[in-house]
Amino acid sequence: MLNAADLEYLSGVPYITRIASGLLKPKHQVPGLDVAGHVEAVGTSVTRFRLGDEVFGDLTEHGFGAFAEYACAPEKAFAPKPAALTFEQAAAVPQAAVLGLQGLRSRGEIRSGQKVLINGVGGNVGVFALQMAKSFGAEVTCVDSARKLEMLRSVGADHVIEYAQEDFTKIGRRYDRILDIAAYHPLSDCRRALSPEGVYVIVGGAIGQFFGTLLLGALIGMTRSTKQMGMVMWKPFREEDVAFLTELIEAGNLVPFIDRTYTLSEVPETLRYQKEGLVRGKVVVTM
Repeated sequence: MLNAADLEYLSGVPYITRIASGLLKPKHQVPGLDVAGHVEAVGTSVTRFRLGDEVFGDLTEHGFGAFAEYACAPEKAFAPKPAALTFEQAAAVPQAAVLGLQGLRSRGEIRSGQKVLINGVGGNVGVFALQMAKSFGAEVTCVDSARKLEMLRSVGADHVIEYAQEDFTKIGRRYDRILDIAAYHPLSDCRRALSPEGVYVIVGGAIGQFFGTLLLGALIGMTRSTKQMGMVMWKPFREEDVAFLTELIEAGNLVPFIDRTYTLSEVPETLRYQKEGLVRGKVVVTM
C-alpha cells in the first residue's frame, strides 16, 4: 500500500507537488492512498457494498487516509477485491497497477510481438507494467539496478539491462514503446531509441523531464515524424481499468510482487525504506 507519491506528499518535493498537497504542510493529516479490507459500515445511499464485503480501493481523490486502521470514502473509491488475492496483495494494486496500465495504453494499444522497454521497472509501477506487457504479447526489456534483475527475470522479463553498466539509449536497439518510470536520460536520446513509429511515455522521474516531454512531444507533433512522445495523464482507479486488471488477476496473468510487509506502527521505517530506492515490487502495511 506504499507508493512513491506518499513520499512526495509528505516531503513536498518536488515543490510543484505542493500546489495539490499543501504549500507549507500536508493538507491531509493521514497520508496513504491504497487500501484493502472488509466493509465495516455503509451509508444509507450505498448500493454496491454490504457489511462484510471484501474490497480494495484508491483514496487519492477522497482525502487520503490509508495509513490507519479504518478508512472512510465514497463507494466509488472501492471495488470488490479479486478473490485470487490476499488483502496484502490487493492493497498493492490500486495506484501502481492502474498507472502502469494507463502508461502502456497511452497513445495506442500494444500489439503482440512489439518490443517494449521499461526503464526503472523494479519498483511500484514497473513490476505490474512488465506483467501486463507480457500478457499483451510484447517482448519486454527491463532496465534497473543489479540487485533487482533476478527478480525481474523471475517475473517474466525477456531481457534485462543494468543501468550502471549499460545505457539503453546508446546500444543501438530500437523499441516500439518505451515506458519511462525513472526518466533520467536526455529526451533526445530516448527518441533515438524508438522505432520509426515508436511511442515514448513518461510515468515518473525528474519534474523537468515531464515538462520537457510535453514540449518535445508538441514539437514532434508539428513535424512529419511518426514517433510520439508524451506523459501519462493518470486517472485514479477508473472503473474500466479496475475491471480489466481484475480479469488479469483472476486469470493468473497479474500477481503483486511484495518485497516486505510492515505493521502500522512501523510506517516511518517503511517510508525510509521506500526513500532508499531499494524496494523490489511493493511494500505493504498490515494491521
